[in-house]
Amino acid sequence: MSVPAFSDISKPSNDLLNKDFYHTAAATLEVKSKAPNGVSFNVKGKSAHEGATTGQIEAKYSDAPTGLTLTQAWTTLNALDTKVELDNTIAKGLKTEVLTQFLPSTQSKGAKVNLYFKQPNFNARAFFDLLKGPTANVDAVLGHDGFLVGAEAGYNVQKAAITKYSAAIGYTAPEYTAGITATNNLSVFSASYYHRVNSQVEAGAKATWDSNGSNNVGLEVASKYRLDPTSFAKAKINDRGIAALAYNVLLRPGVTLGLGASFDTQNLNEAAHKVGASFTFEA
Repeated sequence: MSVPAFSDISKPSNDLLNKDFYHTAAATLEVKSKAPNGVSFNVKGKSAHEGATTGQIEAKYSDAPTGLTLTQAWTTLNALDTKVELDNTIAKGLKTEVLTQFLPSTQSKGAKVNLYFKQPNFNARAFFDLLKGPTANVDAVLGHDGFLVGAEAGYNVQKAAITKYSAAIGYTAPEYTAGITATNNLSVFSASYYHRVNSQVEAGAKATWDSNGSNNVGLEVASKYRLDPTSFAKAKINDRGIAALAYNVLLRPGVTLGLGASFDTQNLNEAAHKVGASFTFEA
């Protein structure tokens, strides 16, 4: 198995606990299409029923022989975003991203460079913000026989100071993964596991403790059940008694519907419950 990035050491459990629970976004709409010349379009919209609806229209062109990908987006905040990607062009295993942003209303500009380097037993990343700071965030993971060890650090060039540091260890196998992370300058500790029980059932849990806060440990448990090849259901609950349910179904090729809700099981009579939905159209 390939070595994951530092932020993905606990990805299987994090995805099980957080992904496809649609109550976190009150309403989302996504439409995808691809032109005959290979240009793909993606229109996204999101409304949390608080404030303005946000969205963006995105166009992406990829040239496989050269490893070049160009993405341009225009958001409802009137931001013009451009991303240029070079994959395995400069060196084998190296992916380079150059991102720029321009806000015409304020003449604000942004420029970032991201580097991703992957080898069979090594995964490293570096993120540079050229105009703010400048700042650099780097992380690296080493892997051997399923065992993983990684670290992350942030640096502000103008202040000549380390801004953050984290560490993690983990183990990954085809049927399960486990990980322990120490983030926020080694002050927030998390332990998680993920288990693919069989082709239909997945289970996972995560415990978190903030050494700068109380002695209470946060706990979340989740499970996913594939009902049939086109649909699945998910459920989770945490130590505060907040339970969430989700349902995802492929209505027809290219059309996916997601429904979700969360309930405060300790205050069922109060208006603390949430519902959400998601539509994805892809052609």
